[in-house]
Parts: sequence; C-alpha cells; structure tokens
Amino acid sequence: MTTEQVLVTAAGLAGAAFVAWFFWFKRSEGVMASTVSDGYQEQMILVKGGYTPDTIRVAAGRPVRLLFRREETAACSEQVVLADFGKSAPLPMGAVVPVEFMPGEPGEHEFTCQMGMLRGRIIVEAA
Repeated sequence: MTTEQVLVTAAGLAGAAFVAWFFWFKRSEGVMASTVSDGYQEQMILVKGGYTPDTIRVAAGRPVRLLFRREETAACSEQVVLADFGKSAPLPMGAVVPVEFMPGEPGEHEFTCQMGMLRGRIIVEAA
C-alpha cells in the first residue's frame, strides 16, 4: 500500500468510528424535566438531525409530557416511538406534539424515530 492509501484508509476508519460514536454511544447527563402547574413533568425536545436534548431525567410515579417540535423534512423523523411506554406519535413539520405517559420503576428507556436511527433516552429516577 502506498502512503496515500494508508492515510485514506485511516481517515475512513476514523470517520466511521466517529459516526458510530455520535449516533449510538454518545451520552449526555441529560436535563431534568420541569414540573408545570398541572403536575406534569414537561420537557420540550427539538427534532432536527437528532433529538435535543437527547437525554431527559424524570421522577418515577409522576406524569410526564414530552413536547416534540420537528424542524426538518427528513422522512426518518416523521414519527417518535416510546416503545417501553407503548406510545408513538406522528411529528408534523413545525408543530408541537405532546406525548404523555406515566413512568413506573426507576430505569432507562429509549425513544427513537420509526427507523431507529434517531435515538434519545429517558432516565426515570426514584422520587
């Protein structure tokens, strides 16, 4: 192999590793959902190339309302799925869509697009 081929191969492997880390392994500490006047723990989530924030912390045993706002036209982001809570919702462009559920036991739960490419997580903490 020539030096150029080695460099191109190394750059390609580094790029693939970055993509895998960004989409599947990158984790943030998350934000704590705010409690609003009707007792719901509430958090706005922007859908644009991913979920922002992608990690939401909530207390167990108190109702949650996630407000999704989609600001992109990618087909992958047309729906959000919260499989562990038996919830899903279509996300029309520019609209705020509430998804409500009651978190039970402490633990970690995933939410995704219908294709599983966009990922977020909900961390349920003991109340």
